[in-house]
Amino acid sequence: MRTFVAIDLDPALKERVSLLVQKLSRGHPNVKWIDRDGMHLTLKFLGEIGEAQAEEVKDALRTVTARHHPFELGLKGTGTFPPGSRNPRVLWAGFESREELAALQADIEEELSKKGFPREERPFRPHLTLGRVRSSRDIQKTIRELEGWAEFEFGYMGAKTVTFFESTLTPEGARYTALGEFPLA
Repeated sequence: MRTFVAIDLDPALKERVSLLVQKLSRGHPNVKWIDRDGMHLTLKFLGEIGEAQAEEVKDALRTVTARHHPFELGLKGTGTFPPGSRNPRVLWAGFESREELAALQADIEEELSKKGFPREERPFRPHLTLGRVRSSRDIQKTIRELEGWAEFEFGYMGAKTVTFFESTLTPEGARYTALGEFPLA
């Protein structure tokens, strides 16, 4: 099964982001836009794992979430990966940098590495993927429109739970199933 660890967005924040995606998607067919059900903050992508490994992930998440308290999570601004590229691969909305978020993600990374999962080489950049660029044709128009949201504040939510998700790829896009929810202490 293909899996990852994330914080699911609350419905009000999903609604605000959905409005932006609807605006941006008009006239920009070269981007695969995220749907409302796919809106989350990925803390750790695990990829393909088996049932035994899934149980190890659940054990690790129980351990980690017992050490962390709920905190406020703010979604603000937009950008691209790679940053400033004329041919970006990902369009995103950014999460405000918070000590609590960085500590939670680092703890998950550490605990899962003890279970044999490889550490992520890239630094953690908390973001919500808005869309994945399929073709760079006419992408500059999309980027200019996205830049108009660079300082926009989408809102805040309480980060209270870490979710372990399975991602099933279908022709219509990825479908996510929660394999476990782990409340912060």
